[in-house]
Amino acid sequence: MVDDLPTPYLLVDAAIVDRNLAKMADYTAAHGLNLRPHTKTHKSLFLARMQIQRGAIGLTVAKPGEAQVMADASDDILMAYPAVDPQRCIVLAELARSKTIGVGIDSQFAAAQLAGAAREAKTTIGILVDLDVGLHRTGLQTAGDALSLAQYVDKTSGLRLDGLMIYPGHLPANPAAQGPAIAQVDHKLSDAVALWKRSGLEARIVSGGSTPSASQSHLLTHLTEIRPGTYIFNDINCVRGGSATLVDCAATIITTVVSTAVRGQIVLDAGSKTLTNDRCGADPDSGHGYIVELPDAKIFKLSEEHAQVDVSRCDASIKVGQRVTIIPNHICPCVNLQDHFWWKEAQQPPRAIRVDARGKVC
Repeated sequence: MVDDLPTPYLLVDAAIVDRNLAKMADYTAAHGLNLRPHTKTHKSLFLARMQIQRGAIGLTVAKPGEAQVMADASDDILMAYPAVDPQRCIVLAELARSKTIGVGIDSQFAAAQLAGAAREAKTTIGILVDLDVGLHRTGLQTAGDALSLAQYVDKTSGLRLDGLMIYPGHLPANPAAQGPAIAQVDHKLSDAVALWKRSGLEARIVSGGSTPSASQSHLLTHLTEIRPGTYIFNDINCVRGGSATLVDCAATIITTVVSTAVRGQIVLDAGSKTLTNDRCGADPDSGHGYIVELPDAKIFKLSEEHAQVDVSRCDASIKVGQRVTIIPNHICPCVNLQDHFWWKEAQQPPRAIRVDARGKVC
């Protein structure tokens, strides 16, 4: 039973996952969008296959190591991250022998590296030109720059020009407040698509989306697919940002109280090696996650194996040995710290599900 498992452990509620998958599948179907979920959140073949079964056209990854794993779940994989070193390009080119492989890039250097690997492997790699629409992390800055790279790709053997990629990660977390920023993104994206068309190029795929902006994706007139990741689990970033509620959070960390020796404080057995040090983007001072049984508590400090929790505002009496449930601020890196998670279905004992792509950072 769940209560017999040693803590800390990651527990995933199957019913909530199913509801989250259905909601996103229904949204994309209703608006004529393709769904290509980002597997960085769960890193699990078990869940990737569920997403494919629920209508996803393919999967998104961040690294070639993840692509190698997820190739067992899908024939169509996009790496939404630039590959610039030879070894990563070789891995992707080899995968392209049997899979449809796409890569988002923002430089001719990356294009040349991928093209060389593809020619050596006698395969073809699809390219999405990365256009920066406001986050200023990666992506070409102007429609003209995006066109120049597209023209280079279009003339380069070993590569296939598939279209454009954007990441609207700069949008306000709350979907209700995203309207003006969405309009700016749509304007920049429309300029790029129009410029390509005038130059004789087609953006067959226009890929975007994130979990916070997913429900507004239909407002981007040229978008053909979205790549949300966190939506399958949700987390406190989603809750405090306004794109989910507590009942939408499928993944929780179960922990045990190991000390109450300091007045007004409890200590849990889940530290930074379980919860990570990520703060909540929408409320950075809210602590390192939300304790379901103690909503007024604050996880104010993490060491590697300890979570110090201020319970001075809590009415409940907490005892050593008691278990509590934490919804993490950012679930994606928390999953990557686990060898497996525990999958809980109603009226069934929990079962361990392997985190297949754990640690695949290259």
